[in-house]
Amino acid sequence: MVAFYKKIIDLAALAELVEQDDAALDGICLSSDGRYQTREFPFAGLNDQVATHLRAGFRDRAEQDFPQLTCAWGRARVGSTALANLFGVAGLPSYYQPTKAIMRHVLAAGTPGPWVVPLADQAPHIFCKDVAGPYLTAECLYVPLRMLIEAGYPASRLHLVLLDRQPLHGLASWLRKWSHRMGREQLMENFVIASLNAVRVAAYAHRQGVPVTHYVYEAARQPVPAAKALFSRVGLGDRFTPEMVTHWQRMDSLDGTGSSVIFPDEPDAYAAPGLHHQAGGVASYGYQDRDRGSVTDADLDLLHRFGVEEVYQRHAEACARDLDLPHALFRADGNPCAVAIA
Repeated sequence: MVAFYKKIIDLAALAELVEQDDAALDGICLSSDGRYQTREFPFAGLNDQVATHLRAGFRDRAEQDFPQLTCAWGRARVGSTALANLFGVAGLPSYYQPTKAIMRHVLAAGTPGPWVVPLADQAPHIFCKDVAGPYLTAECLYVPLRMLIEAGYPASRLHLVLLDRQPLHGLASWLRKWSHRMGREQLMENFVIASLNAVRVAAYAHRQGVPVTHYVYEAARQPVPAAKALFSRVGLGDRFTPEMVTHWQRMDSLDGTGSSVIFPDEPDAYAAPGLHHQAGGVASYGYQDRDRGSVTDADLDLLHRFGVEEVYQRHAEACARDLDLPHALFRADGNPCAVAIA
């Protein structure tokens, strides 16, 4: 079986396995690209190695010693770093893709350090974001909750926030940020798989009894009500103030030493200075429509063919339901606010 899946070159075949949450995905051999991944792995073996490194930071703890962890996951460029900043402004330890950083070290034949989370009596609630893509198939397929739970993080102390963004604008952002670093065809395929992988991430959470909240970027068209509802939904309503949304750390300083977001060490190949920079800086949380950039009609046809827009529509409807927000926010012609996290 591994030999068969090692040679997957057809996007449709891989997409079908992802949509069906097929256990055969564990047998896929992830090939080296010589830059971001320097050795081959069966996917299950990669998951096991990451869990082993995570376990080093979790050992010798009782269930009550683990803080409540709000874990946000979605395809990259869905406003996840803005949310990490928002939770950091609220005073929580807020971590930038800690599980993915360990996975990247493993893929690059490095030796990652453990993710040492504080004890619950020091920090009762923490936040992290771990996003899918853009460079490798492994980054599009990994399920951070699986790695965390298999490493010993109690499912009872987890809450998944499933993120999304209108695919047109999400893809435009991928092409703006990463077209100079990898081929367009591979970037497009990774975007599709990362989008569809939401099915697997949500399914794993449900099997483990982890509560799931949906939050799509377009909710930030009404930033104060959306953020307030999100904080309440994850049990942090007492931490929320409108000033967290309207007066916060500027987004163009997130790569600096004064950030409220805790950044991990990553292999040098992944360094992307200015990834979160916004022209003129951003001093509040909110939304702004973007143009379609270099996205073509053929690109949109590809997304439609693989059901990426359908996935987003399900997430938008669930977000409106979970947070009691108006459905009009999630239409393509919704009224944007004046600030951007994109």
